[in-house]
Amino acid sequence: MRADARRNHERLLAEARFAFAAHGTEASLEDVARRAGVGIGTLYRHFPNRPALLSAVFEDAVGELLARSRELLRAPEPCSALVTWLGEMVTHAGEYRGLARALMAVSYDDSSALARCSGPIREAGGALLTRAQEAGTVRPDVAIGDLLQLTHAIALAAEETAGDPGLADRLLRLTLRGLKP
Repeated sequence: MRADARRNHERLLAEARFAFAAHGTEASLEDVARRAGVGIGTLYRHFPNRPALLSAVFEDAVGELLARSRELLRAPEPCSALVTWLGEMVTHAGEYRGLARALMAVSYDDSSALARCSGPIREAGGALLTRAQEAGTVRPDVAIGDLLQLTHAIALAAEETAGDPGLADRLLRLTLRGLKP
């Protein structure tokens, strides 16, 4: 990438992070481009669609979640490790208004640009789930795709009920009780 293109790319990412934090994942892409000092065509040359931009913005957080899953694979209690990681997933999905909904939409869609994030997350969570299942602390019929959908749904419910800051934690604990054999 040429130096000017790299600068545009970085400015677009920085402005998208700001816009998504302030206005949610449906923030105006035209505003993102304008605030980055480029035209909308430049934004689309770097990020062909909203999911591609979302994916690029969330790659850092995904990297942290993947590193955390590797850490938790060494934890002495496999079920606790899985529960901890799922709680962190709820927190991540709730960071930007609309992110939980976007993640739910691509949970089983490998063709989406966001699949670049969701595929590795599914693998990481799957490893934690398998370890807990092999330890006999989680039912064998539980699937990682279902757990991720539940965490995104919990984050979405918490987003829609902003007046109840403890809702996500309560819903996660309630959901996780169903994991036990």
